[in-house]
Amino acid sequence: MPKNAELVRALLDDVLHELVKSRKGKQAIIAVDAPSHSFQWTGATGETKTGEPVVESTPYFIASIDKLYNATIVMMLAERGELDIEQSICHYLPETVTRGLHRYGGRDRTAEITLRHLLTHSSGLADWFEDYPKGGSSLAEIVFEEGDRNLTIEELAGHVRDRLRPHFPPQDVAGKRPKIRYSDTNFILVSAIIEAATALPLHEVHARMLYKPFHMCQTYFLDQSQPLAPASSSMVLRANGLPLHIPLLIQSVNGIYSTAPDMMKFIRRLMKGELFAKPETLAAMMSPWRRFGFPMDRAALRSPNWPIEYAMGMMRFRVPRLFTPLVPIPAMFGHTGSTGCWLFYCPAMDVATSGSVEDAAAGAVPFQVVPQILRLLLRLG
Repeated sequence: MPKNAELVRALLDDVLHELVKSRKGKQAIIAVDAPSHSFQWTGATGETKTGEPVVESTPYFIASIDKLYNATIVMMLAERGELDIEQSICHYLPETVTRGLHRYGGRDRTAEITLRHLLTHSSGLADWFEDYPKGGSSLAEIVFEEGDRNLTIEELAGHVRDRLRPHFPPQDVAGKRPKIRYSDTNFILVSAIIEAATALPLHEVHARMLYKPFHMCQTYFLDQSQPLAPASSSMVLRANGLPLHIPLLIQSVNGIYSTAPDMMKFIRRLMKGELFAKPETLAAMMSPWRRFGFPMDRAALRSPNWPIEYAMGMMRFRVPRLFTPLVPIPAMFGHTGSTGCWLFYCPAMDVATSGSVEDAAAGAVPFQVVPQILRLLLRLG
């Protein structure tokens, strides 16, 4: 057993306890894997949809962590020559989706948007879910207040086209300081492009390219596919502690449920380059890093922003030295979701961590909890 292991376990228990105590939902999973220190730990609390205790293998909605999965698939397809990330999105998607989607400066700029723009959040497209139309409510607010609904990609595109405004024109991604702004619209389009390129539904692409070959046996698309092995009942999705029943919306956006062990298996293989045929593919996916700006409006407050950096479907999170002057926290790579879920790998420490509080009002939780976890693991010596 590594030095200080029992102390670290006790302190991680305290992190879980404090996290749950501060949240109305009283549920959480935190999983840590540090094989270089022969250390593993999982803490879980709460009840599943069927009233069973939440445990390490309990599935939960991974929200925007699926961006990392879909970006990985895009890079795998690009290696095979089945996708071109420099190609206009109009090459892959029907006019019913692309027509007038990005109008800026009095003209339609949609044809200028490439797959790279989508992967790097440099398209300027409005966020279909979080952005506000002039004088109206965001779709997020409407769904949370009025209830569940199924939306086609044409309906999502229509909402972006007719009710929202782009934030900036498609950027020169080769320039020194292209603007980036987080937008779920980008990755809704990425999913559609994957389906167009493969002529398969997205859940089948995931199963063939990721879940089956890499034994991710308890990962599935809600109401679209089944896990490769039996999975237990999932955590209860909540908003400010109250149950949030939106299966139709989750299905509309190809929402994925997974477990902490499955996700950590994925991030380790990804970061070691095992998912790609060429080592330079991972390097391309992780370069260049661009930092999000400070939030300047209501929608941006709910989205990833400063000091998070983004490459192609992947976040890099480094706690500013100002906040950790004595014990710097190494960089973490991965992704988070608006439901307070995360998946990160820290190469400097060979640590993978995943978890969730499964609450749609908890997007900031990962950036509070994960640095605490790494700080404690530094005590392993």
